[in-house]
Amino acid sequence: MSDSLHYQNDYFVVLEADQAEQILSAEELSAKLNQVLQDYNPDLPKTVTALGTRAEQALHLRDNYCELDLEEGHYLQWYAVRLEK
Repeated sequence: MSDSLHYQNDYFVVLEADQAEQILSAEELSAKLNQVLQDYNPDLPKTVTALGTRAEQALHLRDNYCELDLEEGHYLQWYAVRLEK
């Protein structure tokens, strides 16, 4: 049986056009995605648009996708990473 802690994603590396990569916590990435949805209003898959609130959409994107095309020349990508001390 697998350990559920093995699948927890607490941090993400985030890539954006013309910016240095960032390491964000899961909560920070959710907030960033929420802001991106507000600022850019990108075309989203139907599974995402069916969700009620922008916060629910951001959480679903964070947990089920890894890229968002925003507009010509702009993108947002995120990948789960494990940080070790």
